[in-house]
Parts: sequence; C-alpha cells; structure tokens
Amino acid sequence: MHSMDPTTESMIRSVLAYAENRLRLDPVPLDRGSTEPAKLDAALKGLPGPGPHTPDQVLGVWASVMAPAVISADSPRFLGFIPAAPTKASLLFDMLVSCASIQGISWLEAAGAIHAENVVLRLIADRAGMPSSAGGCFVSGGSAGNLSALVVAREVAKRKAGPAAAGRRWRVAVSEDAHSSITNTLRICEMDALVVRSDDHRLTGDGLRAALAASPDPGSVAAVVATSGTTNAGIIDDLAGVAAVAREHQLWFHVDGAYGGAGLFAPSVRAFYEGIEHADSFIVDPHKWLFAPFDCAALLYRNPSIAKSVHTQDASYLDVIHDRPGEWNPTDYAYHLTRRARGLPLWFSLSVYGVDAYSEAIETAISLAREAADEIQSRPGLELIRKPSLGVVLFRRHGWEAAQYTAWADKLLEDQVAFIPPSAWEGETVARFAFLHPHTTMDLVREILDRMD
Repeated sequence: MHSMDPTTESMIRSVLAYAENRLRLDPVPLDRGSTEPAKLDAALKGLPGPGPHTPDQVLGVWASVMAPAVISADSPRFLGFIPAAPTKASLLFDMLVSCASIQGISWLEAAGAIHAENVVLRLIADRAGMPSSAGGCFVSGGSAGNLSALVVAREVAKRKAGPAAAGRRWRVAVSEDAHSSITNTLRICEMDALVVRSDDHRLTGDGLRAALAASPDPGSVAAVVATSGTTNAGIIDDLAGVAAVAREHQLWFHVDGAYGGAGLFAPSVRAFYEGIEHADSFIVDPHKWLFAPFDCAALLYRNPSIAKSVHTQDASYLDVIHDRPGEWNPTDYAYHLTRRARGLPLWFSLSVYGVDAYSEAIETAISLAREAADEIQSRPGLELIRKPSLGVVLFRRHGWEAAQYTAWADKLLEDQVAFIPPSAWEGETVARFAFLHPHTTMDLVREILDRMD
C-alpha cells in the first residue's frame, strides 16, 4: 500500500496536478453542485470497496462530483459566517506538513516545528501586549481553545477555594453575545453562565461589576469571558473595564478573539483592544483573519505553567517527553495529546510575505466594511443596523420577512454571485456581510445590494 510502484507514481502526479490547478484558480469560484444524498451516494458507489480502484478513477469522482458540492470558503464571493482566505504560501506549506507526517506533540519529536510555531505565538502575544512569559500552542479551532482555557480557569478557582468549596457549581460571567462554543464549554465542564446584560450587546466593566454585586453567590464565579470581535456583529467588548473588575474579584480573564483578535494587526482599530494585555488566556483563529488553512487556532496563556499543571497527561510511555526540563511540549497546554503542527503554514506564510502585508490585508477588509456601510446608508429601503467595528456589517431591507431574505440568499448562491446567508439580530431576520477576503470588491457589494430592489 505504501510502496513506490507505478500506481503510486501515477497517483503522485495526478494529485499534485489537481492541487496545482486548484491553487492556480484566481478567483476561486463558489461552487455548488448537487447536495442531494442520493446523487452523492450514486457517485460514490463502490468507493471504497473490497478491491482497489485506480487513483485517477477516485480522483475523478472527487473532482467532478464531490468537490463542486462544497461551497468554497476561500472564494472572495463567500461572505457568510466567517470566511477564509488562506494564502498560497500557507496552502503549499500545509501540503508539506502533511507529506512529512509531523507529530507535533513534543519537543522530543518535533523541536524544529514547535520552535517555528512558538515564534508565531510570540508574535501574536507581543501584538496583544502580553508579557514575555506568555505561551501556549496551536489547537484545531476556537471551540478547542475556549474549552482548554476555561478548564484551566475552573481548576485555578478550585485550587484557590480549597477543600471548603468541594462540590461547588462554578460559574463564568459572559455577555449575551458570547460565542456558542462558550455555552457548550460550560456544559461540558459542568459550569453555569452568569449572563451580563447590556443594551448595546457589549460586555462592560460596569455591567460586570453590577452583575457580580447582584449575584447571591459571587464567590462561585471562576472566570469572565470577554470577546474581541463577536462573530455575528464584530463587537469588541470593554476589555480594559472587564480586566479591571476581573482583577478586583480575582477572576480568570479569558478573551475570545477567534474571529476578531486578528484586528490586533490593524493599526486603525488597535485602540479598541486596550486591556487585552491583562488577559490570563486569549485565543485567535489564524484560519479566519490571519489567512491560514483550516484548522488552526492560537491559544495563549499569560502564565503557561498554570495551564501545564492542568493539562499535562500522565502515562508511563510519556515520561520520556517530560524528563527534559525546559523543553516545550504543546500537548501540555490544551486538552489534546496527538496534534499536527498546524501553526507551521502560518509561520511560512508570515515569513514569505511579511507581517506588514498581513496588516494591509486586514485593513482592506475593515475599509470594505466601512464602504459597504456607507453604501447601505445611501440606499432607500435599506438600513444599517450598527456601525461596523471590524469586517462585519449588519443591515435590513425594510418590509422584508424571513422568507424574502432566504429567497434572496438562495438566488445569489444559485447564480454564483455570492454566499451570504441571512442572520438574526434581536429576534429579527437580517442581512449580514462578513468581509475578510482582500480581493472582495465594492462592485460585488453593489451587485448584491442591487438584487434587494
């Protein structure tokens, strides 16, 4: 199965040719082939089967039927959810990482790869103003990062409270707009949410202080989660105010920057992030606004030794990786053990293009969001819901119901104009642009808006 026989040689040529053609697409189309399970089943009939098939036969099914049934998140026309725009350099190096089968668990196995990843983590920590002691690892995404960080927060609270608090049900203060992964993490960790209400969908220090004061059991609060760029609206919480209250109450301060944390690299919005330097833990997803391939999230701790005391796994066969003080083992800083060196494509791309190019690309999306907001405000019948802070723009079409937004979005996708599914705001169906790709144009924005007439 692994020998270099003629079939293997042919497979290498075919797969590399397919990869080259995909990398050369400019721009990347949206795609939207058949999504009917019966048709997909028919295309995959016998794959896999008891016997072999030629690589070209299998690749042909993928290229002709399966791949077109995947909407391309890296298309400049993908404007829903949070898009992706991995650089060519990062995609190519991701192939290299896979080809090398790098097991990024420990320094013993992958010192070179881990050192390069840590250089990037240091760059992100510096942009956030975190101390030189900060460190962490790359995980699969924001959900994994939030889970790993809040497990540490819970354990820190338990240690502080001591035996007297045994069996206590811990809580975490969050805003109403905290990401769904936070809610899921609390359920997994058997913690509850102390929801801090806000008229402006923004968690503030004053709001947090009031919520703690009104709580019948403020001592049960282990942590507070602030967001630096909510997924639905791009709102950056009052990080400085929240950090101050967290210090007053000795709460773990976690910042979820999965989407918006990349704005740290954009000078025009850097002031919005004041206070993030006080975070005990912080995440940002490079597979979103730092132009890396899926799946990649940076998880940083202010004091990583605390995380290590929580996450290090104890097993006799792992003793060898822990017997060398001073070596950095990524497996010690999150719930995972096995992991790929998913930070390497970002390191390669940053090194090839330079950090300044990243800042320019992020600023491009921010500028596009502002231009789109101005365009919406200039059109009768359209209403901007809130001024964009980052790359997300929420707006409504007066007189439309949910079904009309859905029909509009479906037709845009059917015509390969754009992928821009509706969202919701305060219980109302609305439209939402999520700008990230530096090659998305205002001409496309105007074409989309024209179709709302």
